[in-house]
Amino acid sequence: MSYRVGPADQLPEGEGLLVEAKDSGAGEDIAVFHAEDGNFYALQDECTHEVASLSEGWVEGCEIECPMHAASFDLRSGKAMCLPATVDARTYKVSVVDGNLELDV
Repeated sequence: MSYRVGPADQLPEGEGLLVEAKDSGAGEDIAVFHAEDGNFYALQDECTHEVASLSEGWVEGCEIECPMHAASFDLRSGKAMCLPATVDARTYKVSVVDGNLELDV
C-alpha cells in the first residue's frame, strides 16, 4: 500500500517531515527526509534508543541525528551509526511519482 505524502518540491533538502500513522495507515509514525545527496528516504520516526522524534532531528549528508541524545542513523539503511543507539531503525521505501512523494507502508 502506498501513501501520498505531498509534493516533493515542498520538502527542502536537509529537512524532514513527520507522517503520522493515523494518516498513512502504517503501524507507526514515519519520518521522511530529503537528504543532502538529493534523494528522499524514510525511517520509523521514533529513535530506537529512547522516545524521540527523528523527524525533528538534524540531517547531515545521509544521516539523521536524534534531537534528544545525538544518536545518528544512516538514512539509506537505518543502521545505527553511533551510541547511544545500538538498534537499527526500520526503513521505508519512498519514491517520487509525478512530482509527489509516495511512501510504501
